[in-house]
Formats: sequence, C-alpha cells, structure tokens
Amino acid sequence: MLRVMLSAIAAIVAAATGVAAEPIKIGVVGVNAFAPIYVAQERGYFAAEGVPAELVYFDAAAPVAVATVSGSIDIGVAAVTAAFYNLAGQGELKIIAAAAHEVPGFHVQVFLVSRKADAAGLKSPKDFPGHSFGLTTAGAPPVYVVGGILAAKYGFDYGTIKVLPLQTIPNIDTALAGGTADFTAVSLLPGMLPLIKRGDVKVMGWVGDLAPWQFGIVFTSTKATEARRDMLDRFLRAYRKGARDYHDAIATPDGKRKEGPEADRMIAILAKYTKQSPEQVKLGVPYVDAEGRLDVKDIENQVRFYKSRGLVKPNIEAGPIIDQRSVIPLPEK
Repeated sequence: MLRVMLSAIAAIVAAATGVAAEPIKIGVVGVNAFAPIYVAQERGYFAAEGVPAELVYFDAAAPVAVATVSGSIDIGVAAVTAAFYNLAGQGELKIIAAAAHEVPGFHVQVFLVSRKADAAGLKSPKDFPGHSFGLTTAGAPPVYVVGGILAAKYGFDYGTIKVLPLQTIPNIDTALAGGTADFTAVSLLPGMLPLIKRGDVKVMGWVGDLAPWQFGIVFTSTKATEARRDMLDRFLRAYRKGARDYHDAIATPDGKRKEGPEADRMIAILAKYTKQSPEQVKLGVPYVDAEGRLDVKDIENQVRFYKSRGLVKPNIEAGPIIDQRSVIPLPEK
C-alpha cells in the first residue's frame, strides 16, 4: 500500500511540474548485502523521489562496474574488488555511498573449509598458510579479507597461500566438495546448504566476526557525478530511506544485532528480491549503516593492499575515487 501511495504522489508531482520522471537502471548482485536497494524499491522510495528504478541483476561484482562505465546502467551496487579500483583509478567511477559492512554479529560472507582440509587441521584463519584458497578471481573481495586483514592479524605471509581463481561460485563449491580447494570466503547461498548439511564442506566462521571491513559500495560513473547531480541526489535520498528502514529493523541505534517489529518485513523483502526463502535469508543478515556512511579509512587500506600485491596500479589513490559531494564518511573509531 505504501509503495502505491508513494508512486501516486510522485506521479502527481511530475504532472503538476510538467517534468517527466527520470528512469534509472541500478545494477546489483542479488545477495542480501544490498538490502537498502531492495527496501527502497519495494517501498516506492525511488519513484517518490522522481527516479523510478529498474533493478538489473548481475552474477558478480566486476561486471557491475564495467556496465556502469559503459552507461548501460546508471548506478552500481556491489562488493569492492581490485577490478573496481582499477576502473575507478582511470577516472571512470566514483563511490557515492556504502552498502553492507562486515561487522561482528552480522552475516555477509562465511569462511568454508573442505572436509579434507578440516580433517587435516585447517580450523582457523591462522592455519591458512600452505593451503589453497578458492575464489572467483585473484582480485575478488575475499583477497583483501585474507591477505589484507587476517595476514596482519595472525602474522602470516599471504604469498604462502595458493590462490585458485575459479571464476564462478558453483566452481568453488565443486572444488571444496571435491577437496581440490581447501577454503573460501563467500556469501552463503542456497546451493551451498546441501554441501554443508552432508558434511562435504565445514563452516569455519563468519567474516564479520573475524575480519570486519567495508564489503559493499554504491557507485556511479564520473560523468554522472558532474552532469546528473539532481538524479544522484534523488537516488541517494531514496537509498538512505531504505538504509534507515532496514537498519532500524535489525539493529540497535549503536549497531548491535537486534530484531525489531519490522524485522520480518525486511526479511520478506530480501527474500523477494534475492529469490530465497525467508529461512535462507535469516542465515545471512547483513549490517548496513543507517545513513549509508562509508568507512573511508578501510577503503584507503584496501587500495594500499591491492597495490602491494600488484593487483591495482601503483598510481591509484583512494581519495579521487570517492565523490566528496555524495559520500558521508563513517566516523573513525
């Protein structure tokens, strides 16, 4: 009902002003981490701001960035990758807000270990050296988690880990189940649940509990930050309304996990847009800042790490990648 009312209000405003609503395309990977987009779309917030949205789904983060540069989508929402930083470093993309953060008590990505590696003693991140790491690409998000955060935390050399770029999540699942990859860090998707239930794959722990970081970002083309400010301002107002609704339903004001009266409604929205059951969604409930604030310090750390591994060009810096007119920085702790 609320969505219908907001859409009707937007139509009345457009008719009264003689300005047609500007449609936008939002590229998103269909996982729980990008909850504010789903909430804002479901509740009509984009339409109410005069930017009715079409969600365009992708299977991985890197293609979202490429599509944003090409102009086939207007806004991208995805996990941060080395590929994103390389495109942004060429002056093509700008971060405009944060999506999910990995924090203790909330679940975005999970560490999974093969039965074989678990039996051989791979029980915690300090045991990663000498083992094989299954991931989609060499610059995928878990690379920073393992090489940039946990390597420093536990004092091991990321170079002692064998990286296996396997391109797709199903390939990673197969490699873990077959014992050709020892561990991974991924969003817990429905296809993994039978492997876990059978014992082919073991859950080591959640990334947010072991290695908090800025997992997801909202971005657009650099051209849009210059030529389409009104569209971006409208989008961000709607996005932050979705972020506030979601945050308040699943977290306390200081960011601790707690289900409020709206929690089940939020879970139902995520289930609808990610094509999961509510029970599956509840396995991986992410944290999103109520204002979409960005952990700028962690973004800077990510860029430094990727440069140290030769995955991002040495001349790239975090500052120019962030659209200062749009981003609200998360206060440093």
